[in-house]
Amino acid sequence: MKVGVNVLIWTANFTREHLPLLPEIKRRGFDGIEVPIFSTTDFEATAIRRGVEENGLECTCCSAIPHGLSALSDDGAVRQKTRTYLEECIKLAADAGAKILAGPLYSPVGYLPGRRRTIDEWKRAVGCYQLLGPILESYGVTAAIEPLNRFETYFLNTAEDAAALCDEVNHPNVGLLIDTFHANIEEKNIGQAYRTTGRYLKHVHTCENDRGIPGSGHVEWNDVFAALCEMGYDGWLTIESFGFAMGEISAAAAIWRDLAPAPESIAFEGIEFLRRHMIPPAGAID
Repeated sequence: MKVGVNVLIWTANFTREHLPLLPEIKRRGFDGIEVPIFSTTDFEATAIRRGVEENGLECTCCSAIPHGLSALSDDGAVRQKTRTYLEECIKLAADAGAKILAGPLYSPVGYLPGRRRTIDEWKRAVGCYQLLGPILESYGVTAAIEPLNRFETYFLNTAEDAAALCDEVNHPNVGLLIDTFHANIEEKNIGQAYRTTGRYLKHVHTCENDRGIPGSGHVEWNDVFAALCEMGYDGWLTIESFGFAMGEISAAAAIWRDLAPAPESIAFEGIEFLRRHMIPPAGAID
């Protein structure tokens, strides 16, 4: 099992200027970073790949659907543009050396039409990923689709529904990301939610209930760790949080206050918690 950190703790646009962060991330015991792809035109995949390799790290990627796009849309042209966007993200993730592209990759975060999802929307999402499956496979990338809490999406909220979606897509390169922050809101039992995903679990975000330092809140970590061990999960445990004053990103994540003494405290204290409770210590800090 590997421990990662999402660079959204430091920046919403990770470029070569941020590569000097990597030696300290490595020194603190992380195995890799997770880098967001929010723009397909200025993502510095080659520089990121070189930087992580030079520092003995690995990379995963995440993304979100931009406003104006949706895999669920009843407009075929919009769905085609969405698939094109996702295909570009898949290629960029592969160029950066990532084998995982994770996130709520179906409709924009925060889009809430005031109703439940429809059968047609479900079918469109399934159809989108059935088309993307061979492309993912050709690039050696797995999509880890993320259910979000009810305040951020109406389409996919629970692990059970997310697993049902993967059942219908039926492609080995299409799986799930389950984030403890969202599961803490939506699931009756977080550990059981992970068990529900079975073979579809491809990625894990280890986030506290307030997006603060993992281990400092009321997420049922013992249940999470027990479930992952029982499942034989050997993928990433990635700490995801956000800078406290990063404009649109902080607003989208509803970060209205300081969640820790400093944003990097979430990463550097959080990994100590994860290593202590889940994984034998590695990469001791000087």
